[in-house]
Amino acid sequence: MRKHKLIKFILVSIISGLLFTGCTKKLDQHIGQTEVTKWQGNKKAAVSITYDDGIITQFTVARPIMNKLNLPGTFFILTGKLAGAAEGRFIGRSKDEIIRETASTKTDETNFFERASLIGFTGFSEGVLAHSNAGSLFEAGKITEAYQNIDTAYEKLRRSRLKNTEEVVYHDNPQDTTRWEDLRKYATEGHEIASHSITHPRMAVLDEANLLYELEQSKAEIYKNLGEQYTFSVECPYGTENERVMEYARSVYPALRNRMPETYLDEINRSSDDDPEVSKNEYVQWQRGPLTNSSMDLMKSWIDKCVANNNIWLVLVFHGVDNFGWEPKTAGELETYFTYIKENENNLWVATFADVTKYIRERKSIEISSKAEGDTIILNFTSDLDPETYDVPLTLKTYIPNSWEKVEIRNAENVLMDGVAIHTDKTGTYVLYYMIPQNDKLFISSLN
Repeated sequence: MRKHKLIKFILVSIISGLLFTGCTKKLDQHIGQTEVTKWQGNKKAAVSITYDDGIITQFTVARPIMNKLNLPGTFFILTGKLAGAAEGRFIGRSKDEIIRETASTKTDETNFFERASLIGFTGFSEGVLAHSNAGSLFEAGKITEAYQNIDTAYEKLRRSRLKNTEEVVYHDNPQDTTRWEDLRKYATEGHEIASHSITHPRMAVLDEANLLYELEQSKAEIYKNLGEQYTFSVECPYGTENERVMEYARSVYPALRNRMPETYLDEINRSSDDDPEVSKNEYVQWQRGPLTNSSMDLMKSWIDKCVANNNIWLVLVFHGVDNFGWEPKTAGELETYFTYIKENENNLWVATFADVTKYIRERKSIEISSKAEGDTIILNFTSDLDPETYDVPLTLKTYIPNSWEKVEIRNAENVLMDGVAIHTDKTGTYVLYYMIPQNDKLFISSLN
């Protein structure tokens, strides 16, 4: 009997040892395994707070609230409103010649873009509205009505016998007194200054020359006054998703808030009621535009939905602030809302539109290989992105042996981090750390 018990004990011990060895080998397989977390800081979601039109109260009212809470924002500005910058203008044939032609030739597909581009620069009091209405009709698929709208506008113009002027098409609020030197200061605070065109036109109805002028000259002004790093993002006015405009805009700017057609990214625009939780894609860019009548409960629910998932990038689009601009929100509402975002910062990565775009692209492009040699894990990173542009630090997660209690991370030349915090999950023990994506080699070593 005692012999049988002894044999049973030996068998159980052998089986237990085999199971333990198998478990250890399973864990060992993960040593050196490295991934880039979906969001910087291993957060659950990303939020970008953006503003359109460069309205003065965005900078004087909203910006100080964000600074107090240490929240960065992206301001899409109209460069034509700034002193010293090139203003809007019509590029093309003689204005008088085009206007004369409208008396004898109806608007059609051969001349629509040229006429729609010119009408706002004729000095006609209804010219800006005619341009905007034509663009709205055109993008709604009401092509014939768009042509008729332009014909009616030019007929009224001819009757008015106005002398052509160089008036520009943009939101001309006399309170908008922002200067380039102000924007340079705001940029040093961590905010992104980005393009919203020169004059806020309906780009879908501009001809090629005028469309490119709006895109390229706005970029040139920002480059000259703020530097290359602020020429990354653009929002084409009215949130257009017109295919022709998108093609031109993508040839000028690396990132469009309007649309970024990556296969791994679902995009839900401001007018859509689609639920981001339904998407199976790795990322969802979910745009929401808080309006004057948007309740605080609704706005907070967008944040709650982000926290409940792990793939949502909430892009908030504000316009007016404190009675200036379209659909304004009050300072009190902004403070309440931004405070709620801040309170959820453990789960949310709040960053500029450019930084989130760069992070996602960096994560998708980087390739990582690893091997363990003694008490060191050697990691090799390769990326085909330009590190001068794509400079947002990635958060990396590398699994290490369970026995390591103190860790140092270095490259070939310098110690980058020591005393790195060690974490555990169901897979094993790991460290989180940051690096700029580039072709590089890192060494993670035990300091036990």
